[in-house]
Amino acid sequence: MKAKLGMSPIAWWNDDLPELSDDVSLEECLRQSRSAGFTGMEQGRRFPSNPEEMLPILRAADVTLCGGWFSGTLVDEELSANKDRIAPMIELFKAVDAPCIVYGEVGRSIQGDRSRPLATKPRLSDDEMKAYGRRLTEFGEWCGDQGMPLSYHHHMAAVVETEPELDAFMNASGEGIPLLLDAGHLAFAGGDVLRAIDRHHARINHVHVKDIRKAVVDGLDRSRQSFLDAVALGAFTVPGDGSLDFGAIVQRFADYGYEGWFVVEAEQDPRKAPPQKMAEVGYAELMRVMTAAGYTVETEGFPKG
Repeated sequence: MKAKLGMSPIAWWNDDLPELSDDVSLEECLRQSRSAGFTGMEQGRRFPSNPEEMLPILRAADVTLCGGWFSGTLVDEELSANKDRIAPMIELFKAVDAPCIVYGEVGRSIQGDRSRPLATKPRLSDDEMKAYGRRLTEFGEWCGDQGMPLSYHHHMAAVVETEPELDAFMNASGEGIPLLLDAGHLAFAGGDVLRAIDRHHARINHVHVKDIRKAVVDGLDRSRQSFLDAVALGAFTVPGDGSLDFGAIVQRFADYGYEGWFVVEAEQDPRKAPPQKMAEVGYAELMRVMTAAGYTVETEGFPKG
C-alpha cells in the first residue's frame, strides 16, 4: 500500500489568529516542510491563485499541492452561490494536479469567532441534517463532474462536529461527497476515531493526522472558552507530540486498504512550537507508524519531467 505525507501551512500562518503566525514567506514554509520529509502542502493564504505563478514555486520547492480549504455555505446558501465561488478553485486545482478540495462548512459556524464559547456551536435538526446532506451530495457530484472531487471536513464549532453528527451527515449524504477524516477534530469533539474509520472508511478519500493534547482539551471550560481559545492554549499538535495513538489509527486505515494522503494539520503558536521542529517530529512519528502498518511512503515531490 502506498501513502503520501503532506502538511498544512496553518503551522506557519493562522488565518483566524494572525498573532499565531510566523513572518515567513511561502517559499520558506515549503522549504522547511520539505526538509522535514513532506512531499505535499495544502493551500494557504500566501499561495498564488493562478497556476502560472504556483507551479514554478511548487517545482522549485519539490512539493505538490495536496489539497486546500474551501469555505462552504451550503447549510444556508444555494448551490449556485457556492458553485460560482468554487469554480476558479476547481480550475486552479486541476491545473496543478491536486487530489481534492477540502469542503469546510462555515455557515452558522463559530469556529472563527473568539467571543463564542464552544458550547454555543450550531446544531441541525434531523430534517435540516437530511436536507443538508442532500445539498452536499449534489454539490459534491457537480464538483466531481467538473473534474475535482471534494472531501468533507467535519470540524469543531461547525454544524458537523461530534461523532453522532458525523454519522447523521454520512447517513443523509451519498457517495458523491467523500469524507476527510480528521483524527484531532473528532477526538476533541469526544468521538472515537477508530470507530469512525470502521463506519465510514468506504467514503474516506483524505486524512488529516492532527493530534491533540488531552490535558488541554479536558481542561477547557466549554461554556466560556471558544475554539480559538483552545487553539491558542495548545489543544492541537503534531503526531508524536500529543495524546492520540497514531499507530492504531494508521493501522486501522491500512486494514481497510486506504491509500493516499495523510496530511499534518496542526495549528499552534509558532513561537512555542517552531514549525520546522514540529514538522520533523510529526514526520518521524508518521514514518514509524506507517512502516509498522505496511505502508510504502512515496518520497517523490514535484513530478520530474
